Amino acid sequence: QVQVVESGGGLVQAGGSLRLSCTASGLTFDDYAMGWFRQAPGKEREGVSCIRWSGGSTYYADSVKGRFTISRDNAKNRLYLQMSSLKPEDTAMYYCAAARLASYWGGYCPHPRLFGYWGQGTQVTVSS
Repeated sequence: QVQVVESGGGLVQAGGSLRLSCTASGLTFDDYAMGWFRQAPGKEREGVSCIRWSGGSTYYADSVKGRFTISRDNAKNRLYLQMSSLKPEDTAMYYCAAARLASYWGGYCPHPRLFGYWGQGTQVTVSS
């Protein structure tokens, strides 16, 4: 049984930092590209950052480029998102997702429908 669990969300003031973590179990972690998505109330789910199975190639949405860093530890089955210089518009539910895409080389986030496993989400709220 595959489980994907996010942690690390919370309330932070604008300009602050948070580190999200995601642990995936029940799958061969390094067979999967991983992604962080977010969804704010009334908005579509957005691909924030994605990373290749090896960690060598990444993608960031323009809205977070230079402020967020995605990384993974395949030995621990973990995915991370370091978020800095947070803005109120970063407020959303953040989701971790896994996609079995060996051909993914970075440069974009695959469509959400290609991600077969999702966590329940962790809320990030940035106050102004």
